[in-house]
Amino acid sequence: MSIGIKREVLKKGWGFFDVMHKDRRVARIYEDGRCTVNFPSFMPYNLYLESSDDLDSRINNLNNFYYWCSSRVLTLDRKYAKEILRAIGASQAVTDKDRAMIAVSYHGLSLTDVFWIRRAKEKISFAELNLYNHSLSDAFADVSLRGRDITLQNAELFMSREAAGDVGTPGVAPKAWIRKNGEFYLLKDGDERDVNAELLASKIAGCFRVACVPYEEDVFDGVRVSKCKIITSVEKSIVPFEFIEVYCTNRDLDKHAYVLKKDPYSYHMMNVIDYLVGNTDRHWGNWGFFVDNATNKLQALYPLMDFNKSFLAYDTVYGAKCQTTERRMTQQEAAIEAVKSVGLNQISEIPREWFPDKALREMFFSRLEILKNAN
Repeated sequence: MSIGIKREVLKKGWGFFDVMHKDRRVARIYEDGRCTVNFPSFMPYNLYLESSDDLDSRINNLNNFYYWCSSRVLTLDRKYAKEILRAIGASQAVTDKDRAMIAVSYHGLSLTDVFWIRRAKEKISFAELNLYNHSLSDAFADVSLRGRDITLQNAELFMSREAAGDVGTPGVAPKAWIRKNGEFYLLKDGDERDVNAELLASKIAGCFRVACVPYEEDVFDGVRVSKCKIITSVEKSIVPFEFIEVYCTNRDLDKHAYVLKKDPYSYHMMNVIDYLVGNTDRHWGNWGFFVDNATNKLQALYPLMDFNKSFLAYDTVYGAKCQTTERRMTQQEAAIEAVKSVGLNQISEIPREWFPDKALREMFFSRLEILKNAN
């Protein structure tokens, strides 16, 4: 199936779109904002639609739908975003509506979940689109990781594969999905510092009793990158906390209380690890829950990932402002609170030779000692 933008989709008069969960139609939204919600419990966590003829409600439905679709398209702050969008024939859309239409053109597919978008009167199944069961071409990795334009030599190969995995993967650093020996891996570049930070922080996290994504060193086109296996599948999705915030807001729920009720241990250990490794990038899109696709119900927090911005704000023992707490506090304060709640849970020693320089090593072990004393 070609991933190129279908121009007829971008025109007015789209009739309706179906929000699909695998082969289940969970909702239908019309171009005037009317909608029907067929399976409320299978709705995306960051999409709220209301069946009403009220004009304000219909406008809200359209805005919410456009927002949901746009959340499935890479943002323009992603490195090589312009090159990626140009490769699929899309403009550098700014508004949610423009970005939504880009998502619609490739059915809103993602490697984070099993939702997709079906156009009016379209006869197609999830099996025909499912990214998990369709090969990806390394031709598009050249665009995502290196910003290279699609060439005449690889254009035909690229157009016969799915690029939606890369187009729909969030984050700023250059990254690309590849398939090796039947398994998906995410390659992530940035610069030498970021790759080294991700690899070291991943090893450190593995010394504690907490679920974390192991990163390995790899090489793409002669340049070192970090590599990790995919954690989602047809059976299991992930939902970032920023989507949970939308879900809770629309239901008058306290989002932080919601998280602490679901998985307090993983939440507190996240704050411990982020403090120890000086991770300054734990924004609301960088952590969240696993979802059982059979029920669309939240499970535990998914393993810690995205450590390429570790060892920053690392010149004092206090760390940066914690991004995951309800109250304003430093990473040190959040980590001490976490240790008092669930313990430190270190399961193996951390070799000093892992650290490339003395200053980094001394700061890490100073922070570790602070938490040991708080235990």
